[in-house]
Amino acid sequence: MTNSLTETDVAIIGAGPVGLFAAFQCSMLRLRCVLIDVLPQIGGQCTTLYPEKPIYDIPAHPAIEGAQLIANLERQIEAFTIPRLLEHKVEQLSGRRGDFLLVTHKQAHIHAKAVIIAAGAGAFCHNRPPLEGLKDFEESGAVQYCVHNKAEFQGKSIVIAGGGDSALDWALALSAYATKIYLVHRRDHFRGSPENLHRLDQVITTGRIEKIVPYQLHALHGENGTLHHVDVIHREGDIRSLNADVLLPFFGLTTDLGPIALWGIDTTRTTIPVTPSTCETSLAGVFAIGDIAHYPGKLKLILQGFSEAAMAAHAVYPIVYPDHVLHFEHSTTKGVPSF
Repeated sequence: MTNSLTETDVAIIGAGPVGLFAAFQCSMLRLRCVLIDVLPQIGGQCTTLYPEKPIYDIPAHPAIEGAQLIANLERQIEAFTIPRLLEHKVEQLSGRRGDFLLVTHKQAHIHAKAVIIAAGAGAFCHNRPPLEGLKDFEESGAVQYCVHNKAEFQGKSIVIAGGGDSALDWALALSAYATKIYLVHRRDHFRGSPENLHRLDQVITTGRIEKIVPYQLHALHGENGTLHHVDVIHREGDIRSLNADVLLPFFGLTTDLGPIALWGIDTTRTTIPVTPSTCETSLAGVFAIGDIAHYPGKLKLILQGFSEAAMAAHAVYPIVYPDHVLHFEHSTTKGVPSF
């Protein structure tokens, strides 16, 4: 346990892609900041869950994998030498606009003039299918909830269950490695983007992906953690057995705001309502950006989180420098400031 005190202008809770870009935007405005994250490394879900998942909505990148996006964002802030408190969960927040105290579960104290919450979906865990013997297959790696190395699936038969973009993204990405992919969904139609649905139809014609609809997962068969086949059941009761080496269930995440819900900030389920123009929460001086922030018209896209990071940083400036007028300049004219 530590009892350190960090003095800063802005405490950024969450070191995922949006938190990292918030650190860059704050630094460009000469605002000192510190990054705090409960995980042992930066990157949030991009690092922990989707390091090899292609992301298609980052401007100037037709496609970029999660790990590479984080590496690029880290290079963007490296000139500023921003302190990081990793493996620290912020449990307490007290004070007021211009004078906040944050305390982590390791008793690190952070004194900040403003706070930016970039905690993504908050605390999260995977929704697990209710299948007998699931734990044994999870421990052996025959059932996985995220992909860290696509090459591990070379030559394997894979069952992917789910109806959203995660299931479609991984089916498409792994189709170049697997001998066969069965894409299982309990409905006739998938909830993917039009482009993903179009690409899926193209790959299906090659035989590398087969749609199994409308079916649900029913049972796992194998021994000593080795998976042999997966039973799926039709909504009318018929059972089909699929040869499989690996099962990838993508049924989303269960999220929880955790200690954030106790800080006196207005919340709505697992999100925090904010003022769209500033991303300020109901608690003056505290801002929320990325997936955890909510307002009318909000899109849960990383690129929108990047925009929110810039707006929040500019809204923080007068808190830190109340006697200064910010004459905004484009980065093309002022470059990266030196401290």
